Amino acid sequence: MNTTPQPDPRDRPARLTVGVVGAGRVGPALAASLRLAGHRPVAVSAVSDASRRRAERMLPDVPVVPPAEVLQRSELVLLTVPDDALPELVAGLADTGAVRPGQLLVHTSGRYGAKVLDPALRAGALPLALHPAMTFTGTSVDVQRLAGCSFGVTAPEELRLAAEALVVEMGGEPEWIAEENRPLYHAALALGANHLVTLVAQSLELLRTAGVEAPDRMLGPLLGAALDNALRSGDAALTGPVARGDAGTVAAHVTELRRHAPGAVAGYLAMARATADRALAHGLLKPELAEDLLGVLADGTGGAGGVTGTDGTGSTPGEDR
Repeated sequence: MNTTPQPDPRDRPARLTVGVVGAGRVGPALAASLRLAGHRPVAVSAVSDASRRRAERMLPDVPVVPPAEVLQRSELVLLTVPDDALPELVAGLADTGAVRPGQLLVHTSGRYGAKVLDPALRAGALPLALHPAMTFTGTSVDVQRLAGCSFGVTAPEELRLAAEALVVEMGGEPEWIAEENRPLYHAALALGANHLVTLVAQSLELLRTAGVEAPDRMLGPLLGAALDNALRSGDAALTGPVARGDAGTVAAHVTELRRHAPGAVAGYLAMARATADRALAHGLLKPELAEDLLGVLADGTGGAGGVTGTDGTGSTPGEDR
């Protein structure tokens, strides 16, 4: 057992005072993780009552002040505001002289790279784009989730080491994203994570409508296995009636959705078409079964019509589920 006294993180060199502009779900969590690394949060700005409560809970004893004062007090500033608000915020801070030369200015937007910070760069700031690829709750659990979390990082080459160091200190793993690829990078994350929440919520509602008493308990193991399989095997993990070409089953699904959840039909059809395309491209969906299936999806009425080659249940005889 190692009994050597460990140094206090606060005694490490180059510890920074940290400010947060925008006490949404992300900023306080990142500041709290930087505090664990020995940095010192000194100021936070918050507008709504909810964000003020969040700041008090996540960053106790850190004063809530206007954004310009956050910059005045801080060597490292986290700009954690909605994507659409970021350019105007940066321009306003630069125009009013709030930005100081040598100040590390970090935004956490997935959409933007470092160029959105150009007004602050011209004022002498050091621009970093550090986007945690993680969903946040606004609670202390977020700090734990940062362990091993990938960060999409964009920064000038001369600040690469500084960017990597900050990400590692927050427990994350830096992943470099070119400036021109930031929108595509962000779209990929939104497609996978944000749309997943919508799909799961719809599944839960439909299962309740079908009389399932514990839909979360039913979906948990299934979705966990599906995610694990997809991450391991990609398109080879595709399964279900679309990948099998069970046109009759898909038609029945559409009929029931129109009856019980018409708002979910468009999403079901769009995802089924995308699944069919990928299954066809990877040889999982047999071309002779695809025609009827694609006909159902194109028609979108849920009528089994001229579906052929099935045993009446939507499954082709001899096919594995």
